[in-house]
Amino acid sequence: MMLPFPLPSVAAHFRSTYFRSTFHADSSRTDAEAAVPSASLALPFVDLGRFHTWFDTHRPGAIPLALTRVHTSGCFLRGAEVTAFEAEFATYCGTRNMVCVGNGTDALQLALQAGGAMPGDEVIVPAFTFIATWNAVSLAGCIPVPADVCPDTGTLDLADVRTKLTPRTTAIIPVHLYGRCAAMADLSALAKKRGLLLIEDAAQAHGARYQGKRAGSLAHAAAFSFYPTKNLGALGDGGAIATDDPVFAERARRLANYGALEKHDHELVGGNSRLDEIQAAILREKLTFLEECNAQRRRLAAVYHDALSDFVTAGLLQIPLPNGTAPQREKRKTARNTAGSTPEAEISATTKKNNKDTNGPDTLPAWHLYVVRVANREKIAAALASAGVGTGVHYPCPPHCTPAYAELGWKKGSLPVAERLAQEVLSLPMMPYLEEAEVRRVAETLGQALLAKN
Repeated sequence: MMLPFPLPSVAAHFRSTYFRSTFHADSSRTDAEAAVPSASLALPFVDLGRFHTWFDTHRPGAIPLALTRVHTSGCFLRGAEVTAFEAEFATYCGTRNMVCVGNGTDALQLALQAGGAMPGDEVIVPAFTFIATWNAVSLAGCIPVPADVCPDTGTLDLADVRTKLTPRTTAIIPVHLYGRCAAMADLSALAKKRGLLLIEDAAQAHGARYQGKRAGSLAHAAAFSFYPTKNLGALGDGGAIATDDPVFAERARRLANYGALEKHDHELVGGNSRLDEIQAAILREKLTFLEECNAQRRRLAAVYHDALSDFVTAGLLQIPLPNGTAPQREKRKTARNTAGSTPEAEISATTKKNNKDTNGPDTLPAWHLYVVRVANREKIAAALASAGVGTGVHYPCPPHCTPAYAELGWKKGSLPVAERLAQEVLSLPMMPYLEEAEVRRVAETLGQALLAKN
């Protein structure tokens, strides 16, 4: 089949119209970011144009060939590329089934529905996460019930989860925040004991490991996002549901395709949430490079830690360690607050247990983000921006504090760890194309800003 334009033009077209865009990991931005356009920054927080140029040096021609493969096939939905990617990504994650869908939010919503969650059921979610986790619960007709998180990891705190269980609870959604897996062993035991559905929100954890297993294989099901800035990102939106249960997978597949597996075979009321062939073809190529990208992220995280450790010792910031732990223990009051959250002393004890469970030679974060905690975050971010360094905030407002969820009645102060994290977290550039010298420059600039503040 003759192409309407030569192959090099295909690559040039996509680079000029898409790859040269700069993205934040999602829509969360500080005032300092908004004041400094990413194009004016010497080192933007994320530069997808640079990423794909870097990718092309390691996988020359892979993306243009993938585009041509789909273009010449004449099949753009529900074809060979999606089928192949589902099989390949399932094998990578260590699961038996993979169902590709339109985006990560759909993946969570459909996983809940496929697992039998009904309108009015309660689903426990982290108080500190991107709002899409909560939105998926709401879109499934369920009620998100927030549990607070551990200060060192930002992942679900088991003690607080226990206090939020009611007879209406049907599921728990732990988020593998920033690419670090939640403490799945205890959460799995709790879910099994209570007969609850456990669904991983693995949108930031492609390739992360927990006790020797990859994210996506740690629960009844897992939801992935392939948003362009993810560790495994498409050229647009995309998502997937991983599960070992073939019945679960078939139901999810039907729900994502008008309730049918075959045309006119509508056994369920379903919607339209499908990954297209172009995105699947791109993801197949990027999957072959994911382990190398994640290894580079781990190297960069270690550089950050080494360069920033003196500032931690001086008490000027808190950082995650390269093996996924964090050295700090936040001081806590012991009284139960008026909203009924878990006593902070209990959370502190659970934090220590979570850290023990989520570290070791068989547990590795995917380092989707490298996030530090600082006081006066906006001033620090502005100082970095003035030096040409882009940053992000993940996330500036917990979902329970947004107008979208005001009707649930969770007042400010009811989930104190999440609220404190939202005031202090600052994401530094963390993409595999970065050079170690650039990371050290970011750390040096951050250090100067911290010293100037004090």
